[in-house]
Amino acid sequence: MAEPLSADVVIIGSGMGGSTLAYGLAQRGIDVLVLERGHHLPKEPQNTSPEAVFVERRYKPKDTWYADDGTPFAPGVHYIVGGNTKVYGSSLPRLRERDFEETVYPNGVSPKWPFSYADLEPYYCQVEALYNVHGTPGPDDSVTPPFEPWRSQPYPYRALAHEPYVAETLDRLSAQGLHPSTTAMGVDLRPGGRCIRCGTCDGFPCRWDAKSDAEVCALEPALATGRVRLVTGAYVDRLETDSSGRIARAVGTLEGEPLEVRGRVFASSGGAANSAALLLRSGVANSTGLIGTRYMVHNNTHIAAIDPRRPNDVVFQKTACVNDFYDDMGDGYPGGTLQLIGKVQASMMKTHATKAPLSVLKPMAARSMEWLVMTEDTPDPRNRIYLDSAGRLTVSWTRTNYDRHELMLAKARSVLKKAGYVAIFEQRFDISMNSHMCGTAVAGEDPRASVLDPWCRSHDVDNLYVVDSAFFPSSGAQNPALTIAANALRVAEVIPA
Repeated sequence: MAEPLSADVVIIGSGMGGSTLAYGLAQRGIDVLVLERGHHLPKEPQNTSPEAVFVERRYKPKDTWYADDGTPFAPGVHYIVGGNTKVYGSSLPRLRERDFEETVYPNGVSPKWPFSYADLEPYYCQVEALYNVHGTPGPDDSVTPPFEPWRSQPYPYRALAHEPYVAETLDRLSAQGLHPSTTAMGVDLRPGGRCIRCGTCDGFPCRWDAKSDAEVCALEPALATGRVRLVTGAYVDRLETDSSGRIARAVGTLEGEPLEVRGRVFASSGGAANSAALLLRSGVANSTGLIGTRYMVHNNTHIAAIDPRRPNDVVFQKTACVNDFYDDMGDGYPGGTLQLIGKVQASMMKTHATKAPLSVLKPMAARSMEWLVMTEDTPDPRNRIYLDSAGRLTVSWTRTNYDRHELMLAKARSVLKKAGYVAIFEQRFDISMNSHMCGTAVAGEDPRASVLDPWCRSHDVDNLYVVDSAFFPSSGAQNPALTIAANALRVAEVIPA
């Protein structure tokens, strides 16, 4: 039996939500214990190896989830200090004002949030500073680019410069009347910063700690205050209540030995799927039966656009996006975003194009430009996380609002072909590619129709919070990491001292 642990606030998970929450609480002088089921990701040569990261899946956990029909799959999650942010692409955009309001699509409804963009905007500013976000406008430029939301403060740092190949492509898109803009990126390219602008950022661990991940930007400063402690190798199996119905302790294992952790307040920050699974295993906070339901994971497709006449010599490709179709695809309904991703190498292509020889993929990769097409999925109670009869984490998932995604893909193919790309290959995300999952413990004003209140506290249990993407009532069509962090700082202000 491991020695019992205790703290005023116990946070389960050290990803974007958990680490940022710990940072916010540390600023208030609150005693915090962060429990992480994994360990620190090692800094080693394999960090920058496409074969090690993508083919061998060196940093993925040996975890198996199941589809409705019992088919096993390896989920797109990471159980390490810093969570998924240790390998994410560092894209840190804000949601748009409209994303916080109800949006009616031809085949679905995106519901209103229990707070507005204006309510979250000050916290967006704070986390952009905390996570070293580079964007346009910069500190000396007050002009807001087209299709970005209003902001009360400029980005902390100027946007990343486009390399010549990217700049030329953006000129070709602009000639079509589009308004490509810079991507909001969290990397340490400040004067004297650690970023070397390498070609292994998106999807790779960073050997130089130059990626704005949750460990480097939030957890380490929180630990430095002396108010926060971190315990790794600590898996929480369930939360147990006392006679009053409040959470009294977390029970699990520490490096395989039985573990008990007591606290005054508990916050689950293990990610939308694992937070839902923890609450379901615990049998708490579920008077509505909504925990695990309304699972969302974005409608995403990777596309590789190939122009055989133009070798792509770019090193850091992920600097631009096109949001012209975000609010309207020309038919009065919203579309989504088109974002550059990190430069894909031939061995990375082979994880999808398994039958193609490297001798074919290498010249393709040398002449391709890779994008992500992202549109909003809408919440559906039939899409859910649940535990099967054996207690295994199971995902019931059917794409929603996909007609908008098909239209957005058609827009992307059209504009890229007009820009000179003669071949376009697609990789549509499947059930295992769940990096943007959210919505399994939604926040709302009505305790009969939501799991959490607007401050992410359980309607049922007054000392239980869920501070990760599980609270999202809708997904929008932007990367969720910055919104998770901004909300964590917001929640950190109201947790009782």
